[in-house]
Amino acid sequence: MSCRNNGSSFRKTSIFTRFAHKAAAWTGRPETFFIALALVVLWALSGPFFGYSDTWQLVINTSTTIVTFLMVFVIQNSQNRDTAAMQIKLDELIVKLEGAREEMLDLEELDQARLEEMQKDFCRRARRARKRVVAADETSSTGSDSSSDPRIQ
Repeated sequence: MSCRNNGSSFRKTSIFTRFAHKAAAWTGRPETFFIALALVVLWALSGPFFGYSDTWQLVINTSTTIVTFLMVFVIQNSQNRDTAAMQIKLDELIVKLEGAREEMLDLEELDQARLEEMQKDFCRRARRARKRVVAADETSSTGSDSSSDPRIQ
């Protein structure tokens, strides 16, 4: 559960941001799903009364298209805010962590080629680290009792 705005925020949020937050929270609830499901079932059951007419079909097609179109913007807004907030939190950790490389602070601003280059560097580092672990495991298994391995305790 997230913290609610209790008036202590740095600035007031926009009307759209408040709406998008509430809409995303409301549409993500199980109750909302079951309400939508009930509406679809009611629409399907009403088919015989309307003779499965073109207008009857148009009602569900139009309403779902409009809702889907609008929800794209609500979801994108929520994703943008969540991503930005997470990025700020990660940046704060990088700044406060001694020895961290501060050039990592704005990676999201780099082009794809540079990001891929950095990812390859981290993959190389991970492979080297795994090799060191395997070598340490082999050394400890041929040497002394495995209970002396601090990772096992």
